[in-house]
Amino acid sequence: MKDKVAIVTGAASGIGLAVAQTLAAEGCRVVMADVNAAAGEKEASAIGALFHSADLSRRQGCRDLVDAALAHFGRVDILINNAGIQHVAPAVDFPEDKWDFMIALMLTAPFLLSKYCWPSMQERRWGRIIHINSVHGLVASPFKSAYISAKHGLSGLTKTLALEGGKDGITVNSICPAYVRTPLVDNQIADQARVHGLSEAQVIETIMLKNAAVKRLIEPAEIGKFVLYLCSDAAACFTGSLLTMDCGWTAT
Repeated sequence: MKDKVAIVTGAASGIGLAVAQTLAAEGCRVVMADVNAAAGEKEASAIGALFHSADLSRRQGCRDLVDAALAHFGRVDILINNAGIQHVAPAVDFPEDKWDFMIALMLTAPFLLSKYCWPSMQERRWGRIIHINSVHGLVASPFKSAYISAKHGLSGLTKTLALEGGKDGITVNSICPAYVRTPLVDNQIADQARVHGLSEAQVIETIMLKNAAVKRLIEPAEIGKFVLYLCSDAAACFTGSLLTMDCGWTAT
């Protein structure tokens, strides 16, 4: 990984931060992107990364991020599409502007960022694109129509890009975790409690861990280690894969 250049989105906290920290520790030159500039700059400084404030729900925000990475480092080798949000509501009540925003951030942005990074990877005949997808890229749950639609779309994008990139040494994979202990999940717990009329403890037990064989939340650092493996040459034959990291959720 030494001197590879990696872009990590949604990198100011949670999974994105853990991924950025893991890659930086292995010698990657990391570009951390997030809308939270204060937290992002602080965390980037701590690991010697470059921070770029980016609204990835906008096409220009995606273009500017990749341009900043290319201007600073001259190349992009690794792209980790992680940025995302959650909103819980019945589909009939789902705000239309929230739908547009979530699809733009979690499906259109990964497409655009992959498109903009592609020529740099193609030039060197080596690239790694990893989408931080979700178990909800494989199965559905109620009250998450936009999130699940975006993640299912991301699963299709993963497979298509993998078929297109193979000849140029570019692999494209999705990691599909169950619930990870992040600020995003903390917010989901409160939302689910409100929607279902449950306590937050009941949400964790009866909703989040209901389908899991291993009854615990996943730690962000575990995702970081999995990303590191997929970026390595040892994982060169993994491409187009929707890799479950779901504590057994989809085993049945």
